[in-house]
Amino acid sequence: MTRPHVSLILIAAALVAGVALAGCKRHAEPANESTVPPAATTAPMPATASPPASTTAASPMATTPPPATSPIVSGVDLGSAVGGDNKVTKPSTSFAKTDTIHASVATNGSKASTVTARWTFQDGQVVHSEDKSIAAGAQVTDFSISKPDGWPAGDYKLEVLVDGNVAQTKDFKVK
Repeated sequence: MTRPHVSLILIAAALVAGVALAGCKRHAEPANESTVPPAATTAPMPATASPPASTTAASPMATTPPPATSPIVSGVDLGSAVGGDNKVTKPSTSFAKTDTIHASVATNGSKASTVTARWTFQDGQVVHSEDKSIAAGAQVTDFSISKPDGWPAGDYKLEVLVDGNVAQTKDFKVK
């Protein structure tokens, strides 16, 4: 009677050994790229119960206005005449020696600033510089230069500065 019992134990041991060897062999084989499962993706983090800090009443961001920005120069036109709206009526980049030369400077910003028109001759020699304070919002400001005895012929440049920083330049000639 002990014989069938020993046979069952041997069969069970062989099965356990076979399963153990099969499991070890599976881990010992190098992974083939075609059989590797795709990398697990992480699920998105669940939304939090409270709203972002910038929208809560206790947030300083909710009561602080956005920072004021200096005006952006959206356009500069040169010409020999301007209308009542400070806009150049006939744009040009070529002028006669006795012309009054106007610059219409269009700006838009959320704070008042200082706009400077710096007029220079050929080698950078400043012939005139003028500052004007402008209000916040959309503005058109007129700057002008004149010389009753006539401008020397040559190449000139207008630099428009906002709060001391060059925002735009325009080249022109006097013939």
